[in-house]
Parts: sequence; structure tokens; C-alpha cells
Amino acid sequence: MIDNLTPPQAWEFLKDHPEAKLIDVRTRMEYAFVGHPKDAVHIPWKEFPDWQVNDRFLDAVREVAADPDTPLLLLCRSGQRSLDAARVLEQAGYRQLINVLEGFEGDLDAEKHRGTQGGWRFHGLPWEQS
Repeated sequence: MIDNLTPPQAWEFLKDHPEAKLIDVRTRMEYAFVGHPKDAVHIPWKEFPDWQVNDRFLDAVREVAADPDTPLLLLCRSGQRSLDAARVLEQAGYRQLINVLEGFEGDLDAEKHRGTQGGWRFHGLPWEQS
């Protein structure tokens, strides 16, 4: 089963579970230039320009978390790619999967801007840019 947590809930979970891994599944460009949660592990789910699923995704996750009982929190821009990635990890036998709702940037607002009504950065959680 895949759980869902808001960014503040995910941050609290990470503080309470030091064995957990936060995996940012966005593209290299998003991770580097838009920013990312501090201490997040970057493993792209899909990559620009062709948006094909990363065929090394599962292997890369296994390098970070070989134990299928390791809690894994997955984050993308707004919460959809991370959910897709979590489903693949669930099929691979991972048992503690958490999708971070709102993602890093949140949904689009009425002006078609992100980051004004949700997301990791909106909630003032620790983040950085590369």
C-alpha cells in the first residue's frame, strides 16, 4: 500500500525515522535549477526530452535502499510522477512507500504559477539549489 503525506507531514516523518530515504524523482534540470529538499536522493523517474521511464530507476533505488522495508518517500513536482514511481517500487516488493502530496512546487494557481499554494518549498521546509 502506498501512503500519502503532505510536505509538513513528510518532514516530520523523516525526522522521526532517520532510516527513511527521501527520493526526488524529477528530472536533472528540475532538481538542479528549481531546487530540491536538503538530503534528498535524486533518482529521475523520467528524463527530458523524451520523457521515457528511466530503465535504471529500480536498480538505482536498490543501491540506496536494498532492504524492502526501508521507508521510501517519493517526491516530484506536484505528486503524480512520484506516485507512478511508488507503484513500480510496490510491485518490486518495497513495503513502506509514501507519496509526498503537492510535490516540491505544488499545483498551478489561477495565474498558472506553481509554488503559491502548496509544495515542499511553499511550506518553508529545508531545500537548496545545485
